[in-house]
Amino acid sequence: MTHVLEHPALNTGEGVRHAFFSRGGGASSGLYASLNCGYGSNDDPEIVRENRKRASSQFGLAADELCSVYQVHGDITVTVDIPWPRSDAPRADAMVTDKPGIALGILTADCAPVLLADGNNRVIGALHAGWRGALVGVIESCVQAMLALGAQARHIHAVIGPCIGPDSYEVGGEFPEPFLADDATAERFFRNAPRPDHFLFDLPGYVSHRLQSQNLAEIAALGRDTYAEESEFFSYRRNSQKGVRDYGRLLSAIALEN
Repeated sequence: MTHVLEHPALNTGEGVRHAFFSRGGGASSGLYASLNCGYGSNDDPEIVRENRKRASSQFGLAADELCSVYQVHGDITVTVDIPWPRSDAPRADAMVTDKPGIALGILTADCAPVLLADGNNRVIGALHAGWRGALVGVIESCVQAMLALGAQARHIHAVIGPCIGPDSYEVGGEFPEPFLADDATAERFFRNAPRPDHFLFDLPGYVSHRLQSQNLAEIAALGRDTYAEESEFFSYRRNSQKGVRDYGRLLSAIALEN
């Protein structure tokens, strides 16, 4: 049984289903245990496919109806009309659709997954917001693509899924500069870390701030920390600090029912 987290903010009307999956309930073992949904890892691709099949079944869909992109920490959003084969996944960091029967899936292991839904107009979106993507505008790109499909900002609800928390994300002294150059008010997302010349960065807070600029109906967050909650979530940073070179990928997905 896959382990699923949901948020009532995305219960925007009949026909929208979503899931933030934890690492539990999959077929992978070792450092990928157990619901690793990322083909980009060195896990057995057939096992990853089985994990994605289990996740897709949460929506009553087949594994091939779960779309994910080749994430590059940029600001590109693609509009999905039909599912693509794994080999044809576009380089992008967000997806939108108004078509039922397609699950939009985002893979993360500390970055912030964001799921968005306008239940009134039946348009959904999913995006991958690491610090780079959030800074260069992936959130705004995704919302604009939803509007192009007929969504209205005043009806869009957004939820930030499990990601590295504000008490876990230590960054170097040079890190805040591009954020402050873009927006002086971003200073509030940084506080001094215990180590000299280091800061703690509030990634979910910053992502929420960028979402708020879009005048959406509702913005919420699960408030779960991938770095701190090892039994529940994969974490790139946690593994890296242990000298482990690979890591599993969490899946966050949203779909319109027929």
